[in-house]
Amino acid sequence: MFQQPKAVYAVAFACVVSFMGIGLVDPILPALSEQLEATPSQVSLLFTSYLVVTAVAMLGTNWVSSRLGAKRTLITGLVVIVVFAALAGLSDTVDQIVGFRAGWGLGNALFIATSLAVIVASASGGFAGAIILYEAALGLGIAAGPLVGGLLGDISWRGPFFGVAALMAIALLATVVLLEPTPRPAHPTSLAAPLKALRHRGLLTMSLTALLYNWGFFTMMGYAPYPMELSALQLGFVFFGWGLFVALFSVVGAPRLQNRFGTARSLYAALLLFAVDLAVMGIWADVRAVVVVTVVVSGVFIGINNTLTTQAVMLVAPVERPVASAAYGFVRFLGGGLAPYAAGKLAEHFTDHVPFVVGAGSVVLAVAVLATGHRMLQQADADMAGGGHAPAEDDVAGEIADEFGGAPGAIDDELHAEAAGRHARP
Repeated sequence: MFQQPKAVYAVAFACVVSFMGIGLVDPILPALSEQLEATPSQVSLLFTSYLVVTAVAMLGTNWVSSRLGAKRTLITGLVVIVVFAALAGLSDTVDQIVGFRAGWGLGNALFIATSLAVIVASASGGFAGAIILYEAALGLGIAAGPLVGGLLGDISWRGPFFGVAALMAIALLATVVLLEPTPRPAHPTSLAAPLKALRHRGLLTMSLTALLYNWGFFTMMGYAPYPMELSALQLGFVFFGWGLFVALFSVVGAPRLQNRFGTARSLYAALLLFAVDLAVMGIWADVRAVVVVTVVVSGVFIGINNTLTTQAVMLVAPVERPVASAAYGFVRFLGGGLAPYAAGKLAEHFTDHVPFVVGAGSVVLAVAVLATGHRMLQQADADMAGGGHAPAEDDVAGEIADEFGGAPGAIDDELHAEAAGRHARP
C-alpha cells in the first residue's frame, strides 16, 4: 500500500494540508477578535465565507473537472489556495481576511473535488490501497490542522495562513512535476444536474438532515474557542484531541456501528448524543473544563455522523453518485457556513449559552427530518444486505471521501474496473 508512485505522495501531502484548513483557524479566532478589534460574529465570517463559497462551488466542480481534466483542475485549485492563503496572511483587517478566505474556499472545492480521483487513478495496489492512503491523509489533516494552527498562531495570527501557503506551494510544485497528465472524462457533467437532483425526496431529506446537523457542528467549531478563554497553543491541543476522535470514529467506529445496528439506528443515536453534548456545552458554557471536555468528546459523534450521513445519501439517492455528492455538499455546507455567524450574533445579543442550545435544537430537528426517511434507509440497508454487499470498512471509507468532496465518479469507475478484472481471471 505504501509503495506508491511519487505523484501519489505529492497529492496525498496536498490532501493533508488541505484538510488542515478545516480546523486551522479555530485556535486563532480569539486572537483575531482581540488584535483586530472585531466581534466574534465578524471573525466567524472566516468560516462563513469559506464554507458558503465552497457550497456554491460544489455545484460546479464536476462541471469544471469534466472539461479541464483532473490534473488541470487539481493544479488550478492548488494555485488558488496558495494565493489566497498568502493574501489572508498579509491582511490588516477582518474584512480582508474574510474575503480571501472566500477565495481559499473556491480553491479548496476545486482541489478536493479531484484529489481522490487522481490518487485512485495513479496509485498502485488497487482501489482499497488508494482509499486507505487517502483516508490516512484526511485523518492526519483533520487532527493536525488545529495543532499547526495553535503552534503557528502562538507566534502570530498570521502564521497559520503563511504556513498553509508555503506547504501548499511545495505540494503544487511536486504535483506539477510528478503527476502525469490525466484524460478528460468522456461525458461532460451538466451544471444544473445537482440542483435538479434535489427534487428527489430521499436526497432532499438527507441533505436537509445534514444542513441541520452541520448547524450544530459548525456552531461548536466557530464559537466554542471563545468561552474556553485559552491561548492559541492550548486551543490547538484541545481541537487536536477533537480531530483525533473525528478521524478514528469516521474510519473505524462508523462502519462497525452500521454493520451491527444499521444506518438509521446508528444515525439516530449519534445525532441525539451529539445534541446532548451541545446542550451540556450550552448549559455550562461558563465552566471552562466542561466546554473543553464536550468539544473533545463531540469528535466521536461528529466522526460517526459525517460518515453515515454521507453513506445514507449514497444509499437513497436515485441519481448518479457525482451528482448526488455535489447536491448534498451544496446544501450541507450552507448550514455549516451560516451557523458560526449566527452563533456570534446570538452570543452578542444574549449570552454564551444560547448558541450551543440553539445548535442542540438544530441537531434534534435533524433527527426529526431523518425520521421521515426511515423506511428509505431501512430499504436501502436491506437491499445492500440482500445483494451481499454489507458496508465494509473500505466502502464506508469511500463515503468519507464524498463527505469532503472527493470525486465519487472516479471511485465508481475504479471499483467497476477491479470487479471486472477479478471476474475475468480463471
